[in-house]
Amino acid sequence: MTDPLLSELLDLALEAARRAGDLLRDGRPADLGVAATKSSPIDVVTEMDIAAEKLITGFLGERRPDDGVLGEEGANTAGSSGIRWVIDPLDGTVNYLYGLPTWAVSIAAERDGETVVGVVAAPMRGETYHSVRGGGAYAAGRALRCRPAPPLAQALVSTGFNYVTTVRTHQADVAQRLIPRLRDIRRSGSAAVDLCDVAAGRLDGYYERGLNPWDLAAGELIAREAGALTGGRPGERPSGELTVAATPGVFEPLQALLEEFGAWHD
Repeated sequence: MTDPLLSELLDLALEAARRAGDLLRDGRPADLGVAATKSSPIDVVTEMDIAAEKLITGFLGERRPDDGVLGEEGANTAGSSGIRWVIDPLDGTVNYLYGLPTWAVSIAAERDGETVVGVVAAPMRGETYHSVRGGGAYAAGRALRCRPAPPLAQALVSTGFNYVTTVRTHQADVAQRLIPRLRDIRRSGSAAVDLCDVAAGRLDGYYERGLNPWDLAAGELIAREAGALTGGRPGERPSGELTVAATPGVFEPLQALLEEFGAWHD
């Protein structure tokens, strides 16, 4: 990597994600409970989400006090450096609450509005994925590449569901129509992990409606740098309306079906 700023941002993101991951893995109380709810009574926040975000923002703020920050649990400062950190301190909170292992710390750095660094740490897997724009995607020193494209009928695709019942019901209808066209559908409960699984060749594709910037920023860059195609509705970028990531050859037919089935609206 020739850009010293990007090297610095990557090192900081890796260290912040490691510290937060250690806190979440080793500091989880046996009586962990819900601290607050968001979009619905089943869309929860735990005390550990809050503690992890505080750790990350404190670490980054000490080292780069002029940067902006956008975090899921409320951090939101504009900054003056042109760099903004986009943080999900615990992606997969419900999994974490129940003791399921699929959760992650997601940290991205944007420069002038474009994501340039992405780190996703999945402590229960013992894996950390990272990428710098234009520099490829890696985990444990190994370059990541998405899978060779199968026919759509043989594609393994993951998705996620909203916590608002009416929205989730429509998403289930879309999945029901999609299942006969695919090998199968998975649902992990962590968008960041799903995007990294596309990058690592463990999934042929992933789609979801209703993601926030912190859900997708790091993982989308990692998937893209591993050779996946990413987008939203045809011709659009990934967004809360729809996010799609898939190996080339699966992306366009999957995106076309999602458009036909109305996956982009509630």
